Amino acid sequence: MLQIENKTILVTGGAGFIGSNLCEHLLEFNNKVVCLDNFATGRTQNIQHLLTNPNFTLIVGDIRNLADCHKAAQGVDYILHEAALGSVPRSINDPITSNDVNVSGFLNMLVAARDAKVKRFIYAASSSTYGDSEALPKVEHTIGKPLSPYAITKYVNELYADIFQRTYGLDTIGLRYFNVFGRKQDPNGAYAAVIPKFVMQLMAHENPVINGEGNYSRDFTYIDNVIQMNVLAMVTENPAALNTVYNTAFGDRTTLNDLMTSLKKYLSVFDPAIADIKTIYGPNRAGDIPHSLASIDKAKQLLGYNPDFSMQQGLEQAVNWYWENLK
Repeated sequence: MLQIENKTILVTGGAGFIGSNLCEHLLEFNNKVVCLDNFATGRTQNIQHLLTNPNFTLIVGDIRNLADCHKAAQGVDYILHEAALGSVPRSINDPITSNDVNVSGFLNMLVAARDAKVKRFIYAASSSTYGDSEALPKVEHTIGKPLSPYAITKYVNELYADIFQRTYGLDTIGLRYFNVFGRKQDPNGAYAAVIPKFVMQLMAHENPVINGEGNYSRDFTYIDNVIQMNVLAMVTENPAALNTVYNTAFGDRTTLNDLMTSLKKYLSVFDPAIADIKTIYGPNRAGDIPHSLASIDKAKQLLGYNPDFSMQQGLEQAVNWYWENLK
């Protein structure tokens, strides 16, 4: 895989799950990394080991504060904008805060990127943008109506990015993440992602709860594939690859029932009793898309994307990490 080296890169939300993995990877290739985070959802332990690295700078700040954005963007070559309030349920419970962070904060970062004359602004878009479109696999140019406030905010990001390129000449690339999972993903809290939540429940011998009948499916995407896409988005010199959005996924789908079977399989290597833990089924969750499957043809053609990890390969790695670090 192509790498980016000897650059200065701002990672917003750099203490979060995806952001901290990006920071760690970029530092391995002699880049200078600036991390901007307000620790609303980011965690100090994700970046604790980076704080003594002379190439790593932590700025504790909020993307809702334009001055913080300007400070963080000063002198950087690229911005990887990961900061956001994720979670469909969170946005349904508190749409105003989700909008403030995901739309107003995003706009602040675009303004800061423009003013700092960064080479490229790469941002975390979302598969939630596909909304009620039933077409499978999901292709970038066909979307439906959003099904949650969160989905609206992520679609607005794409519109703003497009306008900033047309109006100010700021090159952007949006990466529509599909159910990213892996090391450092927080298993705790009301809005924890499904894989670490299930892992923690199974390790504690609790009965995991699946929303619905378990037939909903997702294109679960291992963190290393996401890192690859962010690097490719920075290094590409193909003009046709800029100022657009890409599905960031593996290109396969797994039902929640199949996910549970795989988790039990990998965890029972460490604890055989886990194989017999029963699953509980609850009601479907408001705003959930029934099925999600990405076409990754566009990313392959324009960016040279070739995902390193299948869902099963990534899941085994993730389970091993959780067992070692959280048991």
